[in-house]
Amino acid sequence: MSNRTTSPETEELKALNESLVSKRQERRAVASGALGSALEWFDFAIYGALSATIFPSLFFSGLGEGGALLASFATFFVGFLARPLGAVVCGFLGDRFGRRPVLLGSFVAMGIASLLIGLLPTGQGIFIATVLVFLRFIQGFSLGGEATGAQLMTMEHAVGSRRGILGSFMNIGSPISQVLANVLLAVLSATLTQEAFESWGWRLPFIAAIFLALIGLYIRIQLEETRAFKVQQEAAATQKKVNGLTVLKTQPLTVIRMILQWAPFAQTFYIIAIYGLSFMTNQGGFTEADSFTTLMIANFVSIFCGVFGGWTSDRIGRKQVMWIGCAAMFVGSLGFFPAVNSGSLVLSIMAATVALGGVQLGFGAQPALFAEQFPTATRFTGSALSLNFATLIFAAPAPYIAAWLAQLGGENSYWLVMGVNLGVIIMSAIVTIFISDKNRHRDLAAFLSHRD
Repeated sequence: MSNRTTSPETEELKALNESLVSKRQERRAVASGALGSALEWFDFAIYGALSATIFPSLFFSGLGEGGALLASFATFFVGFLARPLGAVVCGFLGDRFGRRPVLLGSFVAMGIASLLIGLLPTGQGIFIATVLVFLRFIQGFSLGGEATGAQLMTMEHAVGSRRGILGSFMNIGSPISQVLANVLLAVLSATLTQEAFESWGWRLPFIAAIFLALIGLYIRIQLEETRAFKVQQEAAATQKKVNGLTVLKTQPLTVIRMILQWAPFAQTFYIIAIYGLSFMTNQGGFTEADSFTTLMIANFVSIFCGVFGGWTSDRIGRKQVMWIGCAAMFVGSLGFFPAVNSGSLVLSIMAATVALGGVQLGFGAQPALFAEQFPTATRFTGSALSLNFATLIFAAPAPYIAAWLAQLGGENSYWLVMGVNLGVIIMSAIVTIFISDKNRHRDLAAFLSHRD
């Protein structure tokens, strides 16, 4: 029986082929994650903008002006309430069966829910309002799995030195979708009569999202499972299987720290992008078109801030970028409400741009920072719980609480809203001191235990 030897040329060719396959999967992961993020956040952005403008009259007109706005913001909150449940379920399944099947399922669910929202009749009372709440729940559940799953597919396919910049493409889907949503709503509200916009114009974005979903689904079908998950599965074959939820036993303080660290980035975004819309039109006296334009400009600029944040985090560290983001959010939040209250559109745009630019600096570094805190066996669950509970606790109720405070405290109540937001930003800057940045550039496939 002859011994076969592998020539150096054959080994070199094999390594080259593996490298090409890895880079191709890396590109597909980025494209899939970015498109999925854009779809998920586009639907959320559209719903958020409409919940602050016309949904109160379309679905909750029987509750009076103030009650209708609170009810509309409450349905917006339902989406966030569902996100931790989606994070737990999708995180458990993603850590047990793989990232790829979970991402396919969450993508399809979001697309169908958004389409059905666009087809709902209005002014039909409690039954249709209940259906709206249910579909909003499905949106939130899907996003709970999608937001982290797409990030991990990219982080676990990416080379360590590029995790920051590649991860940033996952999260810039949020400001891109905000820009597209506000452009579309501004154009529709400016070109259609009020009756036409409230009758069928607002439906178009939800219905159109199904086409984006089909494109994203095609890309995701071609995406392979990550090497980190495959290595973990091979290791688990000879060891006791680890449930993703054990992260609450092995790394509870890490989860708590990541929740508190991420709090102001999630909260500030919704204070400015959602409640800010209502504040600009109701207290500032701006037209809906001016309000949509303000957020469109601020979100457009913040796209570049997100990419810059990811790129910079690969060079100076994730924590440093988070601190810079906190500083920008502090300055922007401090100026936004007084600028709107003064009636200055230019100052309002500048303040919103600084605030949301700071948010996106953090968003750029977040996928890499979160992925590097948890081992592969619990990475999906740990990251998803941290991200989504931060959103549930600090972001989801923000528009509702701000609107309630505005009714309670009169015309100068924005100082209270602003003060609370600034306090959360300061808290995050302090908590970030205690977060580890030691796994930057490390191969995530070799990060198998929280003790590593």
